[in-house]
Amino acid sequence: MSELTKIVLSERDMPTHWYNLNADLGAAGVELPPPLHPGTGQPLGPDDLAPLFPMALIAQEVSTERYIEIPEEVQEIYKLWRPTPLYRARRWEKALDTPARIYYKYEGVSPAGSHKPNTAVPQAYYNMKEGVKRLTTETGAGQWGSALSFACQMFGIECKVYMVKISYEQKPYRKILMQTWGATVVPSPSDQTNAGRAILAADPNSTGSLGIAISEAVEEAATRDDTKYALGSVLNHVLLHQTVIGQEVIKQLEVAGADWPDVVVACTGGGSNFGGFAFPFLRENITAGKQTRIVAVEPAAAPSLTRGVYAYDFGDTASLTPLIKMHTLGHDFVPAPIHAGGLRYHGMSAQVSALKEAGLIEAVNVRQRAIFEAALSFTRAEGILPAPEPSHAIWGAMQEALACKESGQAKTIVFNLCGHGHFDLSSYDAFLNGRLEDYDYPEEAIQESLKRLPQLSG
Repeated sequence: MSELTKIVLSERDMPTHWYNLNADLGAAGVELPPPLHPGTGQPLGPDDLAPLFPMALIAQEVSTERYIEIPEEVQEIYKLWRPTPLYRARRWEKALDTPARIYYKYEGVSPAGSHKPNTAVPQAYYNMKEGVKRLTTETGAGQWGSALSFACQMFGIECKVYMVKISYEQKPYRKILMQTWGATVVPSPSDQTNAGRAILAADPNSTGSLGIAISEAVEEAATRDDTKYALGSVLNHVLLHQTVIGQEVIKQLEVAGADWPDVVVACTGGGSNFGGFAFPFLRENITAGKQTRIVAVEPAAAPSLTRGVYAYDFGDTASLTPLIKMHTLGHDFVPAPIHAGGLRYHGMSAQVSALKEAGLIEAVNVRQRAIFEAALSFTRAEGILPAPEPSHAIWGAMQEALACKESGQAKTIVFNLCGHGHFDLSSYDAFLNGRLEDYDYPEEAIQESLKRLPQLSG
């Protein structure tokens, strides 16, 4: 095997097309239930989504074309940071005393410090091409808000971000980064929308949730002719854009002379980095008979894949979004204030949910103290400080590596380090000084949420 530790591709090797998993779901025997209109309960048509999204993105959302070309203007901006590096974690392997070969893809080199610009840039581009002047969105940890703020600046679009209040308070530097790129940032719930005012009336001290912030951003977009909405995860077109990650990894492993992965691991909140990283490997499982295990790791405090139900539910708290068949904890779920703000979501991508139901992927959940322990083990060996979100993937990779130590098997493990933790030092401070709490999602809360799921006729 090659002794390469850092595998870097040239611009010429950057993917020119996004990979669309929908083209291969049928071959895997997976059916993707259609999104439904929140009012009628009937399958959505393009006109139903037009108030929120440009037609180009709506077309991608329902496309079954296997590869969709990346516009040249998007590729040129991608080149600011793509292709991103793949590392062999040799020092961490030694620290863990494992025979496993561990590789990690590092998306923290993007301007926003995470994988999120991979979809923010094309979303801003397609809106710009259709004459949209203004975008609203939500953000949890601030990574998506940062990415969209950056992308809107690239294409001259105004950006307004509703940031989950607990993250707004925990991560002030993310807010400042968004403002530096020209965005307006509002803590959610806010008094600027009907949805926000209703939440504040019921709970003036609400710490917020992604579901609430989505409601506010969607409401504003739907009530202004000059504004559309951008979502950083969950939807098919978002996961589509992220597949540049997995495609690059496959090429980099080939360059390194590495064995085909036995297992790939990524964190999951709404599904964007997981899908972008894992879907190209899943295609090889479906079409070429590969046997790679694909593992999603989520917080014990927001365990939609492992403890949620597979049902139609709203993507937001105020029931404004389309109904999506997904693993859900209930759309009025308000999470505990864990530091992995990007994973504090009640639902999951329809594609990822369908794959889990079909048994094509695995899912596990973990408490936050354990992920910080894994993050410290990793950063003290490799030097890169991970955000709390990808620290779930680090924990998952560590479990696989320790299992190899027990069995003596030298498996190849690949995980996605989807963002750096430079703006998350307060969470590390809380962990290092014994102030970080563990949270689980109570079973009684799950059962209560089942009572409030939408009731569909037929």
